[in-house]
Amino acid sequence: MAAEGTGQPRPLCVDLDGTLLRTDLLYETFLRMLARRPWLLLLLPWWLLRGKAYLKHRLAVHGVGDPALLPYDSRVLDLLQASSGRMRVLCTASDKELVEPIARHLGLFDAVYCSDGQTNLAGHRKADLLVAKFGDRGFDYVANAHVDVAIWKHAHSAWVVNGGKSVARAAAACSQLAAHWPGEGGGPRAWLKAMRVHQWLKNLLVFVPLLASHRFMEPDMVLSAALAFAAFGLCASGVYLLNDLLDLESDRQHPRKRKRPFACGRLSLRSGLLATPVLTLAGFLVAWWVAPAFLLVLALYFCLTLAYSLRLKQVVMIDVVMLAALYTIRIVGGAAAIDVTLSFWLLTFSMFIFLSLAMLKRYTELQLTLASGKLKPSGRGYHVEDLALVQTLGTASGLVSVLVLCLYINAPESQALYKNPVFLWFLCPVLLYWICRAWLLAHRGEMHDDPVVFAVRDPGSLVTVMVGAVSVLAAI
Repeated sequence: MAAEGTGQPRPLCVDLDGTLLRTDLLYETFLRMLARRPWLLLLLPWWLLRGKAYLKHRLAVHGVGDPALLPYDSRVLDLLQASSGRMRVLCTASDKELVEPIARHLGLFDAVYCSDGQTNLAGHRKADLLVAKFGDRGFDYVANAHVDVAIWKHAHSAWVVNGGKSVARAAAACSQLAAHWPGEGGGPRAWLKAMRVHQWLKNLLVFVPLLASHRFMEPDMVLSAALAFAAFGLCASGVYLLNDLLDLESDRQHPRKRKRPFACGRLSLRSGLLATPVLTLAGFLVAWWVAPAFLLVLALYFCLTLAYSLRLKQVVMIDVVMLAALYTIRIVGGAAAIDVTLSFWLLTFSMFIFLSLAMLKRYTELQLTLASGKLKPSGRGYHVEDLALVQTLGTASGLVSVLVLCLYINAPESQALYKNPVFLWFLCPVLLYWICRAWLLAHRGEMHDDPVVFAVRDPGSLVTVMVGAVSVLAAI
């Protein structure tokens, strides 16, 4: 471990992005800018023309939030703490406005070298600096990518962190490989979680018009509805990825959301930025195949979801109305896919029931905020003092939805659609039970902060759905 000819321990030089951090600060700052000032995208080409260092410096103005919330690689932190007997150096191409607060927060480094708005400290520039400071083969280097081979050529020992086997082989070919720590997490399971495939259950709403119009025995109609389901799923997953990318700081402050793949560093931000448009475009292509009218509905859904992700989710009450509208649009899309006219009763019922679910989601978030000792959830417009009001509005909206269902069942046009409409009345007590029980569990603090996840996992909810389905089938 000693530097040749000096008897002193060799300095341990550590890269930041992808190594000490399981994320990349360039993409972190870009996404933070996109979330707060998206119009600055027009200036990116001009900044890049002035050099990558200048681009990083302009993006660094937007910061990355609290350094304590960033996803650090515990293996590198352990290595740094175990190397307290020698000089520890943080050497990175990230901008100093971001690097220095991180170094101060960790308190593990004796020296910090980074980009400064004029010089991009990467590749050969970083290698030249470290050789000038510590001599050829006079330092050990910890990094993660092929670009770091230029530094490993002059390092005594190499640690490859979060890099693949090809990176490890390249490092071993030009330096002494001290360790290879492959990346943790990622893979199909992480992508399925990031895409929120379980949330595709919401898209089952596209089948409601098919069932309500009693056309579920027509194969072409079923196929159109199934394609609409897939289109909504792909588009929604694209938006979920974008939402997670734009909401990194808020997610990292949340007890459950901080484990999301992008927030915790299991998936790279770059891959998320690539996957988002691919999934969204795939959804639009499927929608175009289904019907032009359905494509327009999906485009409206995408625009509203994008507006919600960028801004409206932070506006009190507008956010829950938007969530209810996004649920209802799925039903509208299902009707457009099979070319049937939507019932006034169905639209009214959906707005009230889904507004209740949106309020339920906010209520549980406020409870978690209160339990953590905070006054306001990150990225939301509510305060913990709003708990009682949110509960009142949510339960009232749910009860109104039951009333609308009663009026629908009693309407002459509804009576004409069913052979035995009396069986539909079983839906009213069943729905009333589910709404009251859900809010009771929320009041006790036993509700998952995502009502969809709760409904899927809760045996009582599954039994309620089965009883409701049997009632409808008996009525037809």
